[in-house]
Amino acid sequence: MPHINAAAALQICVLLSALPAQYFISQWYGTDSAQRIQITERLIIASWSSFTKSYLNRDAWADCLKLWLSRTSMCLNVGLLILHFRNWYYGGKTKIGDNEAETHSYFAESTHVRSPKPEYIQFSVGQVIVHKRFGYSGVIVGWDVKAKAPEEWLQHKYPPEKQDLKDTPHYRILINKANGFGKSTAYIPEEELTIIMGLEVVHHPDMKAYFSGYDGSKYIMQPWLKKIYPHD
Repeated sequence: MPHINAAAALQICVLLSALPAQYFISQWYGTDSAQRIQITERLIIASWSSFTKSYLNRDAWADCLKLWLSRTSMCLNVGLLILHFRNWYYGGKTKIGDNEAETHSYFAESTHVRSPKPEYIQFSVGQVIVHKRFGYSGVIVGWDVKAKAPEEWLQHKYPPEKQDLKDTPHYRILINKANGFGKSTAYIPEEELTIIMGLEVVHHPDMKAYFSGYDGSKYIMQPWLKKIYPHD
């Protein structure tokens, strides 16, 4: 959509009037009054037609409005991307809306710093575990003091007789691919896990994103993860 200020409007008027003025001057003299009136009418009609095609055209304004909306949407998307990157790197929480915390904190994936660490959280990020019932091994990459997940998931996971488990610590697990379990991650209550000491080899494509090595008892967190779990 063309943006017209005072200077632009003046330039438009000058441009619109330049050629007609030349023609008007050359034709005005040497004609009678009837011819002058006809020439003047033609000039006025031609100038108005040119103006309406450029600035009073509905399609032109619609195209400019679409362009403005697309640029606004692109700027918003870039801003959100930068905001999410800051949340990931600094381990903080910046609100985007009223439901931001709900959207980004499910399944122990929230980036808010877990400090202080409650004494009843028995396990730590980097420890290798085995699931008591299913037997697969894996490594802890996050925890919540109680289950944080969509309500539909909680209702499916915990029937009425297991409702108490929702209020116990839950851990996010990268499942060892060597087990052939099928799933790559899990979100498990504390009572279903057993810690294994001295088992270094956990095969998972995301291991290097979370850990930099193994110290003999557990995996060493990458700096960004250590910021979120400073006491593990």
